[in-house]
Amino acid sequence: MKIKPLCLYLMVLLTTGPLTLVAPSLAAAGAADAEQQVAGVYRFDVGRFRVTALSDGTLLLDLHPLLKGISAKQIDVLLRRGFAANPLETSINAYVIDTGSRLVLVDTGAGELFGAVGGKLPESLAAAGFRPEQISDVLITHIHTDHSGGLARGGRMLFPNATVHVGQADVDFFLDRGNLDKGLKPKHLEEALKTVGPYQKAGKVRTFSSRAEVLPGITAIPTPGHTPGHSFYRVESEGQSIDFWGDIMHVGLIQFPRPEVTIAFDVDQDAARAQRLLQFERAAGERRLSAVAHLPFPGIGHIRREAGQYEWVPALYRNRD
Repeated sequence: MKIKPLCLYLMVLLTTGPLTLVAPSLAAAGAADAEQQVAGVYRFDVGRFRVTALSDGTLLLDLHPLLKGISAKQIDVLLRRGFAANPLETSINAYVIDTGSRLVLVDTGAGELFGAVGGKLPESLAAAGFRPEQISDVLITHIHTDHSGGLARGGRMLFPNATVHVGQADVDFFLDRGNLDKGLKPKHLEEALKTVGPYQKAGKVRTFSSRAEVLPGITAIPTPGHTPGHSFYRVESEGQSIDFWGDIMHVGLIQFPRPEVTIAFDVDQDAARAQRLLQFERAAGERRLSAVAHLPFPGIGHIRREAGQYEWVPALYRNRD
Protein backbone atom coordinates (compact mmCIF):
# COMPACT_ATOMS: atom_id res chain seq x y z
CA MET A 1 0.00 0.00 0.00
CA LYS A 2 1.35 3.45 -0.96
CA ILE A 3 1.47 6.03 1.80
CA LYS A 4 0.32 9.47 0.73
CA PRO A 5 2.80 12.33 1.39
CA LEU A 6 0.57 13.98 4.03
CA CYS A 7 0.15 10.72 5.94
CA LEU A 8 3.90 10.16 5.79
CA TYR A 9 4.54 13.62 7.18
CA LEU A 10 2.15 13.02 10.11
CA MET A 11 3.82 9.68 10.87
CA VAL A 12 7.23 11.37 11.01
CA LEU A 13 5.93 13.99 13.43
CA LEU A 14 4.46 11.32 15.71
CA THR A 15 7.66 9.26 15.81
CA THR A 16 10.39 11.90 15.85
CA GLY A 17 8.78 15.05 17.21
CA PRO A 18 8.46 18.43 15.51
CA LEU A 19 10.59 19.03 12.45
CA THR A 20 11.93 22.26 11.06
CA LEU A 21 10.97 22.19 7.40
CA VAL A 22 13.23 24.22 5.13
CA ALA A 23 11.81 25.11 1.75
CA PRO A 24 13.27 27.43 -0.86
CA SER A 25 11.78 30.91 -0.69
CA LEU A 26 9.99 31.64 -3.93
CA ALA A 27 10.05 35.33 -3.10
CA ALA A 28 13.82 35.30 -2.54
CA ALA A 29 14.48 33.12 -5.56
CA GLY A 30 12.57 35.45 -7.83
CA ALA A 31 13.55 38.73 -6.21
CA ALA A 32 15.79 39.78 -9.05
CA ASP A 33 13.16 38.98 -11.66
CA ALA A 34 10.43 40.69 -9.64
CA GLU A 35 12.28 43.99 -9.85
CA GLN A 36 12.16 43.92 -13.64
CA GLN A 37 8.92 44.87 -15.39
CA VAL A 38 8.15 42.75 -18.42
CA ALA A 39 8.73 44.63 -21.67
CA GLY A 40 5.58 45.87 -23.38
CA VAL A 41 4.73 44.06 -26.62
CA TYR A 42 1.32 43.70 -28.27
CA ARG A 43 0.68 42.45 -31.83
CA PHE A 44 -2.31 42.79 -34.13
CA ASP A 45 -3.01 42.76 -37.86
CA VAL A 46 -4.11 45.51 -40.23
CA GLY A 47 -4.89 43.67 -43.45
CA ARG A 48 -1.75 41.81 -44.42
CA PHE A 49 0.46 44.07 -42.27
CA ARG A 50 1.45 42.98 -38.77
CA VAL A 51 1.61 45.86 -36.25
CA THR A 52 3.46 45.50 -32.96
CA ALA A 53 2.90 48.02 -30.19
CA LEU A 54 5.99 48.56 -28.04
CA SER A 55 6.46 50.35 -24.74
CA ASP A 56 9.31 52.79 -24.18
CA GLY A 57 8.23 53.03 -20.55
CA THR A 58 6.14 55.51 -18.57
CA LEU A 59 6.76 58.79 -16.79
CA LEU A 60 4.92 60.89 -14.23
CA LEU A 61 3.52 64.17 -15.56
CA ASP A 62 2.54 66.95 -13.18
CA LEU A 63 -0.46 68.24 -15.13
CA HIS A 64 -1.23 71.31 -13.01
CA PRO A 65 1.47 73.56 -14.49
CA LEU A 66 1.44 71.89 -17.93
CA LEU A 67 -2.19 72.04 -19.05
CA LYS A 68 -3.56 75.32 -20.35
CA GLY A 69 -7.16 76.55 -20.28
CA ILE A 70 -8.20 74.48 -17.27
CA SER A 71 -7.76 74.94 -13.52
CA ALA A 72 -5.95 72.55 -11.19
CA LYS A 73 -9.26 71.81 -9.46
CA GLN A 74 -10.94 70.92 -12.76
CA ILE A 75 -7.98 68.71 -13.68
CA ASP A 76 -8.29 66.80 -10.40
CA VAL A 77 -12.06 66.30 -10.83
CA LEU A 78 -11.60 64.79 -14.31
CA LEU A 79 -8.71 62.59 -13.13
CA ARG A 80 -10.79 61.25 -10.24
CA ARG A 81 -13.50 60.24 -12.70
CA GLY A 82 -10.88 58.03 -14.33
CA PHE A 83 -9.65 56.67 -10.97
CA ALA A 84 -6.38 58.56 -11.43
CA ALA A 85 -4.58 61.40 -9.69
CA ASN A 86 -1.98 64.06 -10.39
CA PRO A 87 0.86 63.54 -11.23
CA LEU A 88 -0.36 61.14 -13.89
CA GLU A 89 1.50 58.02 -15.04
CA THR A 90 1.87 58.53 -18.78
CA SER A 91 2.82 55.97 -21.42
CA ILE A 92 5.39 56.41 -24.17
CA ASN A 93 4.32 54.12 -27.01
CA ALA A 94 6.04 53.20 -30.27
CA TYR A 95 4.98 50.83 -33.03
CA VAL A 96 6.56 48.49 -35.58
CA ILE A 97 4.83 47.77 -38.89
CA ASP A 98 5.89 44.62 -40.73
CA THR A 99 4.71 45.06 -44.33
CA GLY A 100 6.30 41.84 -45.51
CA SER A 101 9.03 43.67 -47.41
CA ARG A 102 9.92 46.39 -44.90
CA LEU A 103 10.14 46.72 -41.14
CA VAL A 104 8.91 50.20 -40.21
CA LEU A 105 9.17 51.84 -36.78
CA VAL A 106 6.79 54.65 -35.79
CA ASP A 107 8.58 56.94 -33.29
CA THR A 108 11.53 55.88 -31.17
CA GLY A 109 10.79 56.84 -27.58
CA ALA A 110 13.07 58.98 -25.43
CA GLY A 111 16.35 57.09 -25.73
CA GLU A 112 18.88 58.44 -23.21
CA LEU A 113 17.31 61.88 -22.98
CA PHE A 114 14.95 61.25 -20.04
CA GLY A 115 17.62 59.64 -17.87
CA ALA A 116 16.26 56.60 -16.03
CA VAL A 117 12.71 57.29 -17.27
CA GLY A 118 11.68 55.87 -20.63
CA GLY A 119 14.35 54.56 -22.98
CA LYS A 120 13.02 51.00 -22.88
CA LEU A 121 12.36 50.67 -26.61
CA PRO A 122 15.50 48.55 -27.34
CA GLU A 123 14.40 46.11 -24.63
CA SER A 124 10.87 45.97 -26.03
CA LEU A 125 12.19 45.50 -29.58
CA ALA A 126 14.29 42.56 -28.40
CA ALA A 127 11.33 41.04 -26.54
CA ALA A 128 9.32 41.27 -29.77
CA GLY A 129 12.10 39.52 -31.72
CA PHE A 130 13.41 42.58 -33.59
CA ARG A 131 16.96 43.89 -33.89
CA PRO A 132 17.66 47.60 -34.51
CA GLU A 133 19.58 46.84 -37.68
CA GLN A 134 16.47 45.16 -39.15
CA ILE A 135 14.50 48.42 -39.13
CA SER A 136 14.32 49.72 -42.71
CA ASP A 137 12.40 52.94 -42.04
CA VAL A 138 11.57 55.16 -39.07
CA LEU A 139 8.48 57.36 -39.24
CA ILE A 140 8.84 60.32 -36.87
CA THR A 141 5.52 61.99 -36.01
CA HIS A 142 7.47 65.03 -34.80
CA ILE A 143 10.85 66.02 -33.42
CA HIS A 144 10.32 66.04 -29.67
CA THR A 145 12.42 64.23 -27.07
CA ASP A 146 10.08 61.28 -26.45
CA HIS A 147 9.45 60.62 -30.15
CA SER A 148 12.80 61.12 -31.86
CA GLY A 149 15.10 60.79 -28.85
CA GLY A 150 15.63 57.07 -29.36
CA LEU A 151 17.12 57.50 -32.83
CA ALA A 152 20.66 57.60 -31.47
CA ARG A 153 22.67 56.37 -28.50
CA GLY A 154 26.02 57.79 -27.56
CA GLY A 155 25.92 59.95 -30.65
CA ARG A 156 25.60 56.94 -32.96
CA MET A 157 22.62 55.85 -35.04
CA LEU A 158 20.68 53.12 -33.26
CA PHE A 159 19.03 52.09 -36.54
CA PRO A 160 21.98 52.13 -38.94
CA ASN A 161 20.08 50.72 -41.93
CA ALA A 162 16.99 52.90 -41.59
CA THR A 163 15.76 55.90 -43.53
CA VAL A 164 14.09 58.50 -41.30
CA HIS A 165 10.87 60.08 -42.59
CA VAL A 166 9.76 63.35 -40.98
CA GLY A 167 7.92 66.54 -41.87
CA GLN A 168 10.13 69.15 -43.55
CA ALA A 169 8.74 71.88 -41.30
CA ASP A 170 10.05 70.09 -38.20
CA VAL A 171 13.52 69.65 -39.72
CA ASP A 172 13.54 73.33 -40.67
CA PHE A 173 12.49 74.39 -37.16
CA PHE A 174 14.32 72.05 -34.79
CA LEU A 175 17.70 71.74 -36.53
CA ASP A 176 18.26 75.43 -37.30
CA ARG A 177 20.09 77.52 -34.68
CA GLY A 178 18.57 80.59 -36.27
CA ASN A 179 15.24 79.65 -34.72
CA LEU A 180 16.45 80.14 -31.15
CA ASP A 181 14.98 83.63 -31.27
CA LYS A 182 11.76 82.31 -32.85
CA GLY A 183 10.56 80.04 -30.03
CA LEU A 184 12.97 77.10 -30.40
CA LYS A 185 14.33 76.04 -27.01
CA PRO A 186 18.10 75.38 -26.80
CA LYS A 187 17.38 71.99 -25.20
CA HIS A 188 15.25 70.89 -28.17
CA LEU A 189 17.85 72.12 -30.65
CA GLU A 190 20.67 70.18 -29.01
CA GLU A 191 18.56 67.04 -28.69
CA ALA A 192 17.54 67.22 -32.35
CA LEU A 193 21.16 67.64 -33.43
CA LYS A 194 22.17 64.61 -31.33
CA THR A 195 19.41 62.31 -32.58
CA VAL A 196 18.17 63.37 -36.01
CA GLY A 197 21.51 65.00 -36.88
CA PRO A 198 23.51 61.79 -37.48
CA TYR A 199 20.91 60.53 -39.97
CA GLN A 200 20.84 63.90 -41.71
CA LYS A 201 24.63 63.89 -42.05
CA ALA A 202 24.48 60.37 -43.48
CA GLY A 203 21.87 61.41 -46.06
CA LYS A 204 19.28 59.15 -44.46
CA VAL A 205 16.51 61.70 -43.80
CA ARG A 206 13.58 62.03 -46.20
CA THR A 207 11.09 64.82 -45.69
CA PHE A 208 7.63 65.74 -46.93
CA SER A 209 5.71 69.00 -46.93
CA SER A 210 2.25 67.80 -47.89
CA ARG A 211 0.18 64.64 -47.77
CA ALA A 212 2.25 61.94 -49.47
CA GLU A 213 2.68 58.18 -49.69
CA VAL A 214 6.07 57.75 -48.07
CA LEU A 215 6.10 53.95 -48.40
CA PRO A 216 3.72 51.50 -50.10
CA GLY A 217 0.54 51.48 -48.00
CA ILE A 218 1.77 54.24 -45.67
CA THR A 219 0.72 57.87 -46.08
CA ALA A 220 2.05 60.88 -44.19
CA ILE A 221 -0.63 63.42 -43.28
CA PRO A 222 0.65 66.78 -41.99
CA THR A 223 -1.21 67.88 -38.84
CA PRO A 224 0.75 70.98 -37.74
CA GLY A 225 0.14 72.68 -34.43
CA HIS A 226 1.85 70.73 -31.70
CA THR A 227 5.00 71.26 -33.77
CA PRO A 228 5.32 72.90 -37.20
CA GLY A 229 5.81 69.55 -38.93
CA HIS A 230 3.71 67.27 -36.72
CA SER A 231 2.18 64.48 -38.82
CA PHE A 232 -0.09 61.48 -38.71
CA TYR A 233 0.79 58.29 -40.55
CA ARG A 234 -2.05 56.29 -42.08
CA VAL A 235 -1.41 52.62 -42.74
CA GLU A 236 -3.75 50.82 -45.15
CA SER A 237 -3.87 47.20 -46.26
CA GLU A 238 -6.63 45.08 -47.78
CA GLY A 239 -9.37 47.55 -46.90
CA GLN A 240 -8.25 48.02 -43.28
CA SER A 241 -6.44 51.03 -41.84
CA ILE A 242 -4.99 52.60 -38.71
CA ASP A 243 -3.82 56.15 -37.99
CA PHE A 244 -0.73 56.83 -35.86
CA TRP A 245 -1.45 60.06 -34.01
CA GLY A 246 1.76 61.20 -32.38
CA ASP A 247 0.95 64.10 -30.03
CA ILE A 248 -2.41 65.31 -31.29
CA MET A 249 -3.28 64.89 -27.60
CA HIS A 250 -1.46 63.96 -24.40
CA VAL A 251 -3.92 63.31 -21.56
CA GLY A 252 -6.96 61.29 -22.52
CA LEU A 253 -8.78 61.73 -19.21
CA ILE A 254 -8.65 65.49 -19.71
CA GLN A 255 -8.57 66.16 -23.43
CA PHE A 256 -11.29 63.80 -24.61
CA PRO A 257 -13.96 65.55 -22.51
CA ARG A 258 -12.16 68.91 -22.83
CA PRO A 259 -10.40 68.93 -26.26
CA GLU A 260 -9.89 72.68 -26.08
CA VAL A 261 -7.27 72.15 -23.34
CA THR A 262 -3.70 72.53 -24.59
CA ILE A 263 -0.35 71.62 -23.06
CA ALA A 264 2.84 73.60 -22.53
CA PHE A 265 4.63 71.38 -25.07
CA ASP A 266 2.45 72.70 -27.92
CA VAL A 267 4.64 74.99 -30.03
CA ASP A 268 1.54 76.80 -31.36
CA GLN A 269 -1.22 76.61 -28.75
CA ASP A 270 -4.03 77.88 -30.99
CA ALA A 271 -3.08 75.69 -33.95
CA ALA A 272 -2.71 72.62 -31.72
CA ARG A 273 -6.18 73.20 -30.27
CA ALA A 274 -7.77 73.65 -33.69
CA GLN A 275 -5.97 70.59 -35.07
CA ARG A 276 -7.14 68.40 -32.19
CA LEU A 277 -10.76 69.47 -32.62
CA LEU A 278 -10.55 68.77 -36.35
CA GLN A 279 -8.92 65.35 -36.00
CA PHE A 280 -11.16 64.23 -33.12
CA GLU A 281 -14.21 65.01 -35.24
CA ARG A 282 -12.81 63.21 -38.27
CA ALA A 283 -11.73 60.15 -36.32
CA ALA A 284 -15.13 59.88 -34.61
CA GLY A 285 -17.09 60.47 -37.80
CA GLU A 286 -15.05 57.97 -39.82
CA ARG A 287 -14.78 55.44 -36.95
CA ARG A 288 -11.04 55.23 -37.51
CA LEU A 289 -8.78 52.86 -35.61
CA SER A 290 -5.99 54.91 -34.05
CA ALA A 291 -2.69 54.37 -32.25
CA VAL A 292 -1.92 57.07 -29.69
CA ALA A 293 1.54 57.73 -28.28
CA HIS A 294 0.59 58.73 -24.73
CA LEU A 295 -2.54 56.76 -23.91
CA PRO A 296 -2.07 53.74 -21.63
CA PHE A 297 -0.19 50.99 -23.48
CA PRO A 298 -0.84 49.77 -26.14
CA GLY A 299 -2.82 52.94 -26.97
CA ILE A 300 -4.98 51.30 -29.66
CA GLY A 301 -8.67 52.11 -30.06
CA HIS A 302 -11.38 54.38 -31.44
CA ILE A 303 -12.75 57.77 -30.51
CA ARG A 304 -16.48 58.37 -30.44
CA ARG A 305 -18.69 61.37 -29.85
CA GLU A 306 -21.30 60.74 -27.16
CA ALA A 307 -23.68 63.33 -25.68
CA GLY A 308 -21.60 66.17 -27.04
CA GLN A 309 -18.30 64.85 -25.67
CA TYR A 310 -15.55 62.68 -27.08
CA GLU A 311 -14.76 59.33 -25.50
CA TRP A 312 -11.96 56.84 -26.02
CA VAL A 313 -12.90 53.20 -26.63
CA PRO A 314 -9.86 50.89 -26.30
CA ALA A 315 -9.64 48.08 -28.84
CA LEU A 316 -10.51 44.65 -27.44
CA TYR A 317 -7.49 42.65 -26.30
CA ARG A 318 -6.71 39.73 -28.57
CA ASN A 319 -4.35 36.84 -27.77
CA ARG A 320 -4.59 34.35 -30.61
CA ASP A 321 -3.07 33.77 -34.05
